[in-house]
Amino acid sequence: MSVVLTTDHPAWDTCPDGRRVRAVRSASGLWWATWGEQELEMSCRDGSEEEKPVAVSTEPALLPRSVPDVLREGLVDLGVTRRLANPWLWDAITTAILRQVVRAAQARHLYRTWCRTYGTAVDTPAGQLYVVPSPERVLELDDDQFATVGVKFHRTALRAAAAAYLEHGESWQSLPAAELIPALISVPRIGPWTAAAAACDFTGDFAHYPHHDLAVRTWAARIAPDHPWPQTEKAFGTYWRTLAPTARDLHTLTLTTLTWGAHARTAQHTVTRP
Repeated sequence: MSVVLTTDHPAWDTCPDGRRVRAVRSASGLWWATWGEQELEMSCRDGSEEEKPVAVSTEPALLPRSVPDVLREGLVDLGVTRRLANPWLWDAITTAILRQVVRAAQARHLYRTWCRTYGTAVDTPAGQLYVVPSPERVLELDDDQFATVGVKFHRTALRAAAAAYLEHGESWQSLPAAELIPALISVPRIGPWTAAAAACDFTGDFAHYPHHDLAVRTWAARIAPDHPWPQTEKAFGTYWRTLAPTARDLHTLTLTTLTWGAHARTAQHTVTRP
């Protein structure tokens, strides 16, 4: 059975030889993640290997019969998925903020420019990769430095999140997604979408993803175009949850649908919400 990598996070890049690569920071050090022969490999480049990032696997073949046949078949054809759970909550928060109000391609560009300009370089066999600037570094930047890399709109959210993370980040990291989301919503300029996206990225639990999101609706309709999908966000979110009666089913259905979309190579991208 085929195994595919979920590449929704904007840090993933492609080498000339086709390998997917990414730099991440865990609690113990900086890591290089690479995806080659249907398997995720991690190599510590700086610091300790004590806190190794982990991958979350999904098996769409185990989806319940309540999922429409054509949707299930499309997801099963995708194969088993592997997603690297973001080991740094601060990166997950930053990524979700930079996805506010912009299309996916633009968010990817903003994220990479932000990391290259103000973040930390990680030397890898694939060349230099980067992780996001620390919350301390974010609070040092002036308005012009935000504007220089195209994130002037996001500066107030990034500053508020950086200050809150320095105060609460240690306790936030121990929370499950259901409790982390309201904690993040308490930060100015972080709304339900941003909080849920960050929490899912960090915990790897997509049962709490905003299921009415345009990405989910777009890819579901692309896989099963003749299915009578609800037309409003609220109705779609409610219907989507009825397809997956357990949290594990909801996680699998949502994450594999997003993974299918990441591999669709389409010109249509998602528009996200704060």
